[in-house]
Amino acid sequence: MSFVRNAWYVAGWSRDFGDDLKPVTITGQNMVMFRASTGRVVALEDRCPHKLLPLSKGKRIGDTVQCGYHGMTFDCSGKCVRVPGQDNLPRSAYVDAFAVEERNGIVWVWMGEADKADPSKIFHMDEFDDPDWYAHHGGALHIKAHYLNVAENLVDPAHVSFVHPTTLGSAASEDVPVHVSTSGDVIAAWRWIRNAPPVGFFQKFGGFAGNVDRWHYYYLHMPSTAVIDFGSVDAGLNLPEDARDQGVRIFALHFVTPVTEDYTIDHWMHLRNTAQGDEEASAQMDAMFRIAFEEDKEVLEAIHEEEQRPQKRKPIRIAIDKAPNVYRKRIRDLIESEATEYLGEPERPTFVQLD
Repeated sequence: MSFVRNAWYVAGWSRDFGDDLKPVTITGQNMVMFRASTGRVVALEDRCPHKLLPLSKGKRIGDTVQCGYHGMTFDCSGKCVRVPGQDNLPRSAYVDAFAVEERNGIVWVWMGEADKADPSKIFHMDEFDDPDWYAHHGGALHIKAHYLNVAENLVDPAHVSFVHPTTLGSAASEDVPVHVSTSGDVIAAWRWIRNAPPVGFFQKFGGFAGNVDRWHYYYLHMPSTAVIDFGSVDAGLNLPEDARDQGVRIFALHFVTPVTEDYTIDHWMHLRNTAQGDEEASAQMDAMFRIAFEEDKEVLEAIHEEEQRPQKRKPIRIAIDKAPNVYRKRIRDLIESEATEYLGEPERPTFVQLD
């Protein structure tokens, strides 16, 4: 499978996890998740080692999960603590437990090698902790498509003019050059549209009447977290690019979670520098975002369906594909690095390298 395993993925918002057993699948791995009495979210392998019934079909007893078939019971570490009808507990009677971190109302799960789970690698933005910014958790877009197609769509400003002509884009940006930077750890693509009518989103939310300068900055963090910095400002101000906070500025965050090869969940939220605490504004923005994201969903699912069909020729690549091409290569490199183990330079090699 084409998944990067050694990574933190979003399982959902904090509000999604309570006392009930919740089945969650990430990178093809089925888990059962719940909030323990300590308040910590737990993630266990969702498969009893006896007859393989998913533990999510069992029941919770305190901070343990009892299998619904024969009653084998597991604690929060995955250890079997009870086998009905016998006192001895087989050594192989356990389920895997996954590292979980909860921050800023977001629940992250480490899907790779347990000893490599480093919480400091979890995605973070300074705006989460800045009182001048307001965070609003949106929803979860379920897409029948491969996660790489979903993620690369989020580092592609060029599609906005055509897929979102009434919400996030317009014809005014069709031929505006896209700038791309792939030299750092984060892939970036951006462009400004100067002295143009505001797009539908900012007509409703920004309250702009005349022409604006607007921007789209797309940042893609490995393996599949995207940040879209977009906004507008009165064109008469001739705002410099590094002064975007003076306009109506929004960060749309997309945590792209691969479920299977054919199914992806995009957990989306936003940070904004205006209308702090105004839940009516949040609801209005959510409604506009949902329209735009459904437009993406329709396109991405149609592409995925066609990818499953026989192709007579290779797909073409054009200039605007620079960032997606680099992204795909980095994903391939990460997957390959996880598939092999480097033992270091040999101490007494039996071969001689001449080039």
